[in-house]
Amino acid sequence: MYIVKAFNMPTPVSTMDRECAALLPRVCEVLAGSGKSLPDDTSLEKLLDWFTGLTKEGGSLLEACPCLLEFLSTVIYNTASDPGVLSFTLRLTGLMAATEDGFKVLQERSILGQVYNIQHWQEAGLWEDPCIRIGWIQGLKSMLQHPKALHFLVEADLTKPLLQLQTDASLFVASAANQVLAHILVFFQPVSSEGCNGMGKKEKNKVKTDACIKAPVAMDTDIEHLAVTMETSPEYVAVTTAISEYLKVSLVPKDNAQLHKTLQSLRLLALLLAQARSPLRDTLLRTVPGSLEALVIAGYSQLTLPLMDVLLAAYSCSGTDEDIPDQTVSRLLSSMLDTNKPSDLIPAAATVLRRGHRDIVHTTKAVGILLLALDIITGQTLLNTQTAEEQRISVVEQLKSKTSCISMVCVCLTNTPQITLMPPDFLPCPPGLIITAVLSLLRICSGHAPSPSIGSSKASRNVIGCGKVQKCGLEALTALSASPGAKEKMSEVFTVLIQYLHNPDSDPTVLQKCYQALVKWMGVCTDLSSMRDQLRQDLLEVVKKRVCDMRWEVRDSTVEFLGQLAGVSIFPKSAQELNVCEALLGCSTTPLLTEALSDPESYVRASAISALAQTLAPGWQQGAAVTQEQTDIVSRLLDILSTDTEGFARRAVLRYFIAWFSSCSSDTPPSPSASSSLLMKSVRSVLAQGSADLDWEVKVHTLELAELLLDKTLPGHRGSGSSSTYLPHPYAVGSDQAYAPHTHSDTQTLGQTHTDHREADLASVLCGLVEQGVVSALLSGLVDCDRPVALKACRLLITLRETICPLSLGALDTTVTLATASRVSCELQGWGWGREIRRNLEEKCNWTSRRERMQGFDRPGKADSEECDTVREESASEGDDSVCVGVCEALRCLGLDKRLAVLTQSSDHIYNSPLSLLQDILTASDTHTHPDAQPGQEVIVDCY
Repeated sequence: MYIVKAFNMPTPVSTMDRECAALLPRVCEVLAGSGKSLPDDTSLEKLLDWFTGLTKEGGSLLEACPCLLEFLSTVIYNTASDPGVLSFTLRLTGLMAATEDGFKVLQERSILGQVYNIQHWQEAGLWEDPCIRIGWIQGLKSMLQHPKALHFLVEADLTKPLLQLQTDASLFVASAANQVLAHILVFFQPVSSEGCNGMGKKEKNKVKTDACIKAPVAMDTDIEHLAVTMETSPEYVAVTTAISEYLKVSLVPKDNAQLHKTLQSLRLLALLLAQARSPLRDTLLRTVPGSLEALVIAGYSQLTLPLMDVLLAAYSCSGTDEDIPDQTVSRLLSSMLDTNKPSDLIPAAATVLRRGHRDIVHTTKAVGILLLALDIITGQTLLNTQTAEEQRISVVEQLKSKTSCISMVCVCLTNTPQITLMPPDFLPCPPGLIITAVLSLLRICSGHAPSPSIGSSKASRNVIGCGKVQKCGLEALTALSASPGAKEKMSEVFTVLIQYLHNPDSDPTVLQKCYQALVKWMGVCTDLSSMRDQLRQDLLEVVKKRVCDMRWEVRDSTVEFLGQLAGVSIFPKSAQELNVCEALLGCSTTPLLTEALSDPESYVRASAISALAQTLAPGWQQGAAVTQEQTDIVSRLLDILSTDTEGFARRAVLRYFIAWFSSCSSDTPPSPSASSSLLMKSVRSVLAQGSADLDWEVKVHTLELAELLLDKTLPGHRGSGSSSTYLPHPYAVGSDQAYAPHTHSDTQTLGQTHTDHREADLASVLCGLVEQGVVSALLSGLVDCDRPVALKACRLLITLRETICPLSLGALDTTVTLATASRVSCELQGWGWGREIRRNLEEKCNWTSRRERMQGFDRPGKADSEECDTVREESASEGDDSVCVGVCEALRCLGLDKRLAVLTQSSDHIYNSPLSLLQDILTASDTHTHPDAQPGQEVIVDCY
C-alpha cells in the first residue's frame, strides 16, 4: 500500500545541499537502471521541478549535479528503460540545454542529436507512446531559449515533425506542439518600434519584461540584441516561412477528415495573432487572408468559434497608426455576420460581444442578431423593419426545431444584460424594451400566449415549460436590474416573478432564481410605498405557501430569501420603510423563520438561523429592548446547539451569536433592557457547548466568539506598557468601582491611583473572562485534536497572556501587578481537556524545576518563583473531579510560544524537501525491487 502525502516544493537554493549531492548519484543510478516504473510516478515530476528551481535561481545543473551528464548518456541509449524515465530524460535534456553553456556541453557529447532524433525513438518502437512524444516536445520548448537552440532546430529540420504533431491523436501532445510553435515565433520575434496598433515605449519595455519572464534561464541575455539578431537570422526567417506556408495550406480542409487539422491551425493562428508584433504580424496577415476567405465561404459550422477568434484577433491587430483595420479582415468579419445559417450566425455574434469588440459596424450587427430570436418569439419590436429579411426567415425556421430553439434563445438571453449597457448608438431599441421582451419570454415559458408575430407560434410552443430557458431568463432578468430604464419596469418585473413563485409547476431551481431576482430588483426600488399594497398580499401569501413546500430545496430557498430581503438597501421616504421585510411582509417574517427552526432538513434549519440573524440585526444595532420572542429564539438556538445531530445548524447558531455580538454598538453602554443583556447572559452557555462540540468548524466559530469577547473586553489593555488610562468596556464583567475622572493635582498621587485602578481592572477583567467561560474555551481548544482549533486557541491565549500578565509592564510594578492578577483562578475539570491541561502543566513545571536546579538559575521575582509551586499544589489531587489553577500561572507555564511554533508548521514540513524526495525514490525503488523482503511494509512516498 502506498500512502500519499501533500508535497509542495520549497523555494530552491542556488547551491545544492550536501546530503542531496551525496544521494543524487545513487538516485540517477536507480533511474538509469530501472526497467520498470517507480511506485510513484510523480516523483519524477517533483525531481524535474527541483532541477527547474535550481536553474531559475541561477545555478548550473552541470556544475551542481555532474552525475546528470552520465545519467543522460546512459538512458538515451537504453531503450529498455521505462517510458516514464525516458520522458523525464527528454525534458531534463531540454532544461539543461536552456543555457548556452549547457547546450554546448550536451552537443559536444552528442546527447542532443540522439535525444531529438525522432528516428531513434521510432526504431526503438517507443515513439508511439504519448509520454515519449510529450517529453520530446516539452524538452524542445525548454531548450529554445537562445539563438543556438533555434539554429539546432532548423539544422535538424525539427519544424516539420512539430507541425505534424500539431494534429496528434493525443490532445495533450497536439496542444503542446501548438504551444511550442507559437513560442518559437513569438519568443524570437524582433522588438519593433511599433506594435499592435502602434506600440509605444511603455509597451515595448513590457515586451522586454515579458520575454525575460518567459525565459528565466536567459535573464542575463540582452533581449533587444537578441531580437535584432533574430530579425536578420536566416533560421528565424526559415521557421517563420515554414509555419506561415503550413498555415496557408492547412486552413482550408479538402474534406471533413481534415477538419481537425484546420481546427488546430486556427488555434495556432489565434495564439500567434494575439502576441505577434510587426513584422511577424504583418507576415501572417499577408499570408493567410486568402485561406481565411475560402474557409468563410466554405461555412463549416464546427469551425465557427475558432474562426471568429482568429478574425477578431486579426481585426484588432491589423490597424495602422490611424486605427484603420485591414479591409480584407473587416470584410471577412462582416461575411460571418451576414450568413443565413443561424447555427453559425448566433455563435459568431456572441463571440463579437464576448471578445469585447466595439466597432460600431460589427457590434451593431451582432446586437441585432442576438436580439432577433427574442423579437421573433415575443412579438416585441426590438429591431427595425430593415433587418435582413433572409436572416429573419432562416432564424424563424431554426426556431421551429425545439433543440435549436432552446439553444439559440439561451445564447441570446445570456447576452441581453451586456447589450443593454452599451452606448445608445449601438442599440436598435431602448434598453427598457429589451427588459420587456425578456419578461414576455418568461410569461410564454409559463404558458401565457405571446403577442401576434410572424413565425412565433411554433417557436413559442418550444419554450413553454422549458426549465432551461426559464433559468436562463431569470438569470438575465437579475442582471438586467442594473440596466438603464430598469426602475420603470419594476412593477412588471415583480408581477412576473410572483406569478412564477405561485406556479405549482415551477422547478426548485427556478424558484431559487426567482427569489434572487426579487432581492436584486428590490435594491433598484427607491420607494416601496407606491407598490406596497400590490406586493404585500401576494408576496406574503406565496412565501407562507413556499415555506411549507414538500421539497426541502424550496423551503431552503424561501428562508434564505427572507434573510436576504432584510439586507436590501433602499432609500425610503419615511422611517417606517427602513426595514424592507416589514414594509413588504408586515411582522410575519420572524414567526415564519422561527417555525423553520424545527424543519426536518438540517440545511433549512441552518438557513433559518442565518436568516434570523439578518432579520434581527437592525434591532441589535439600534439597541432595541428585549422581547419575549427574542428570548424564546435564544432558548431555541441553545437547544439546537446542544441537541441537533447535524453540524450545519450548530455552525449557524455560533455564527448567529457572532453576528449578534458584532452588531451591538460599543460606543455607549447599553441599557439593562437592551438585547445585549440577553446576549451576555447566553455567552457562557454558548462557549461551553461550542467548545465541547464534535464538529471542528463549530469549535473554530466558538473561538471566534471568544475572540470578540477578548477584543471588546480588553480594548485598553492591548500591548504591554500602555500608559493610557483604562476605561472598562460596557460588556466587560468588572468590579463595582466607580470610574470617575481624576481631579488630583498631586501627580504622584494620580500615578499611584492609576496604578491601583489598573491592577484592580486586571483582576476584574480576568475574573470576568473566567466567569464568561472564555478562558475555559481557550484552554479546551489548545489541546484539541483538530489543528485549526488548537492553532487559533493558542494564538488567543498568547494574546491574553501578553495583555493580562506580560513579562514587562513598563512603569507599573511587575511583582504587585502579577500578584494581583494571580489571585484569579480557573477551574479545570478532572476529565477530557481539563485533565490534559493539568498533565501539561505538571510536566512543564517538573521540567522547569529540574533545569533550574542543574543550572543554579536565580529567578527574578517572587511571583515567578511561585508559579510552578502553585500549579503543583493545586493539581496534586488527580482523583478530584476538578481543581483550580491560577490563570496567569497557567498561561506562563503552558509553553504557548513553543506550541505555536509547532502548530504553525504544516504537517508537510518534515517531508517537504528535496532530500526527502531523493530518499523516497531510493526507498520505493528498493521495496519495489525486493517486494518480499519485508511483507506488509508500507512505502510512504511524497506526491503532489
